[in-house]
Amino acid sequence: MRIWAKEWKDNHMLRDHVVTDDTKDTRTHKVFRALDEACQAFDLPHPQWLDSTIREFQKHARCRFTQDAFVGEDIPFDYLELQVLEED
Repeated sequence: MRIWAKEWKDNHMLRDHVVTDDTKDTRTHKVFRALDEACQAFDLPHPQWLDSTIREFQKHARCRFTQDAFVGEDIPFDYLELQVLEED
């Protein structure tokens, strides 16, 4: 599985990071690990999976973490996006 993490501000991508996970683990665990790796690469706090974020990811294999998901933290961008590029 390959997941693309991107930071966006004013409709411009600030930076991106692709995470590849070839383990035999579940899709959910791979997504959580990809988010962890992206947050570490971008030096960000971990966002919360809101119900709307979960539904969006399940439906479109893509989701956005906005300021609401970063509880107690101010973020210098509009949103962090996760997108599945390739599944096993």
